[in-house]
Amino acid sequence: METVQFSDSVAGKVYDSILVVAIDNPPVNALSVHTRAGLMAALDHAAGQETIGGVVLTGAGALFVGGADIKEFGQPPLAPILPDVVARIEGFAKPVVAAVNGAALGGGAELTLACHGRVAGSKARFAFPEVKLGIVPGAGGTQRLPRLVGVASAIDLIASSRPIGAEEARACGLADAVADDAVAAAMVLAHRMASTPLRRTGSLPVPLAEAGAADAAATKALAKARGQAAPVEAVRLVSAASDLSLQEGLAEERATFLRLLGSDEAAALRHVFFAERAAGKVDRLAGITPRAINIIGIVGLGLMGSGIAVAALTAGYRVIGVEQTAVAAEVGGKRIAGLLDKAVQSGRLAVGAREACLARFSTAADIAALAEAELVIEAVFDDLAVKTELFRKLDHVVAPGAVLATNTSYLDPDAIATATARPERVVGLHFFSPANIMRLVEVVDCKATTAEVLALTLAFARRLGKLPIVSGVTEGFIGNRVYSAYRREAEFMVEDGAAPQDVDAALEAWGFAMGIFAVNDMAGLEIAWARRKRQASTRDPGERYVAIADRLCEAGRFGRKTGAGWYDYASGKRAVDPAATALIEAARAEKSILPRNFTPGEIVARLLEAMADEGKALLIEGIAARAGDIDLVMINGYGFPAHKGGPMFQASLKSSADPPAAAN
Repeated sequence: METVQFSDSVAGKVYDSILVVAIDNPPVNALSVHTRAGLMAALDHAAGQETIGGVVLTGAGALFVGGADIKEFGQPPLAPILPDVVARIEGFAKPVVAAVNGAALGGGAELTLACHGRVAGSKARFAFPEVKLGIVPGAGGTQRLPRLVGVASAIDLIASSRPIGAEEARACGLADAVADDAVAAAMVLAHRMASTPLRRTGSLPVPLAEAGAADAAATKALAKARGQAAPVEAVRLVSAASDLSLQEGLAEERATFLRLLGSDEAAALRHVFFAERAAGKVDRLAGITPRAINIIGIVGLGLMGSGIAVAALTAGYRVIGVEQTAVAAEVGGKRIAGLLDKAVQSGRLAVGAREACLARFSTAADIAALAEAELVIEAVFDDLAVKTELFRKLDHVVAPGAVLATNTSYLDPDAIATATARPERVVGLHFFSPANIMRLVEVVDCKATTAEVLALTLAFARRLGKLPIVSGVTEGFIGNRVYSAYRREAEFMVEDGAAPQDVDAALEAWGFAMGIFAVNDMAGLEIAWARRKRQASTRDPGERYVAIADRLCEAGRFGRKTGAGWYDYASGKRAVDPAATALIEAARAEKSILPRNFTPGEIVARLLEAMADEGKALLIEGIAARAGDIDLVMINGYGFPAHKGGPMFQASLKSSADPPAAAN
């Protein structure tokens, strides 16, 4: 029988009386309106052909279904909507089996729940990532999943968005079988089901859980919600599956889905979703294919250099680490091995992968060892003289085509580039600590950086699994410039009468995991102090300057590491410190400032405005290409809550359009 095209993205062919239906909607086989229509047409075809005994659903390529088409969010409902497709599958008279050949995400996972059987390929993954978009599953996920895996497991999977592989899916009851050839195994299962009563997920009772298991799962999920509505609603809906009929539960789920879809939280997370897909795009790189590189050199194996080395090793690169002495190189090597051990212990790295990483790693006490490196990243002390001297030396060591990257946080990479004979091959790579964990990397496009070098650097960052954001050259780049404005405004309010703990409490209540003064204490106050001292001679005397942080440092209060900073840590926990309060009051008195009260709302509003104003300046100056880039930097590098969308998104809310209409 020839292939039957049911829609632009759905086609099928009969094999041994089983209609195998493939979803082919690149790049992720999204459940767009034409895909949903094609699935309905395929079911109509199977229902009308007596020779067809069952249906197998699978995905073309390496994916099953990557979820709903997020581009349709905000549009009026387009028929058929996904809940109708799912209901049609579940109620179909002939067996329908999902052959999950790759990722089944969101709506794709809900599609499998409606099938009468599920066979997972060895590379299959299941996940319900809806809460990351500020919504809940809207096609039965919260009601059907607990009927298959129990309430506790369903809460874990839906409220956390945690993906699971094929074997875990089989163990928990989500998959009936695992097979290398999922389609062939699904066809066998469909034949077998044709002669037995079909197992319809929605008709199953919710399994009884161990006493307290569901409550424990709910408590864990809610503790991580941090003010987000979607995880809370997901827990409520999954828990209700035990008490409601399927139809009652589906109605409540759909109403909740539509309500959340129009929320600021969902709009913020959609903004983040699309911002990530635009991140790193540079017009001048169009049509450039970066050359592949395999050997990375890292100069400086301290905490930052070691973290970068681990990120490169786990991405499959060969890494040459260089230190000033043999002893320092040995210490750095042990530090890197220790980080790999921790990765194994946490489950982020397999034991065998650790050994493979170490086999690709070597250390040296002479930069001559970097002769064959294709990309060299310096992670030495953040001093202009130190870095320029290193780059001057590297210029005579590495091959002419090798890229030189500086990991500076505040120094001018253009000035560093002038130390080399080939400034066009110099680029900034600002990692965030710990570099093996933190996702963000600011890629600094220097004045002389060529398009080829920038493209190569972005490809390298992506291979590390990082989120690269391109920044122009300015002190502090995107993140530290915005953060400096944030910190400066917070210190203005403290000098004017707000207590540090009140500022932090307002931020944490709004959605930050930690307030700014607690974060500063955790990072250490001495680094910013050293920078302020370097800048003192060039500071505008007419510009307002708050010296309270300087006074804390002068008193030896550098934060958690010394037991005291803005707070006291003698007990091991953060506590208000009368000594810090007295120091703040003395600083106010010196300027004859009469302290006033600030409401939590005023505190948050002023800090958001300070960040957004600095972001607008970065856009005007051409340092940042997009407002979304600024938001991503603040979310992934500085703890801005993702469900709030970032400071630039918050600034846009006042002029935003009406809430989106229902998605499908």
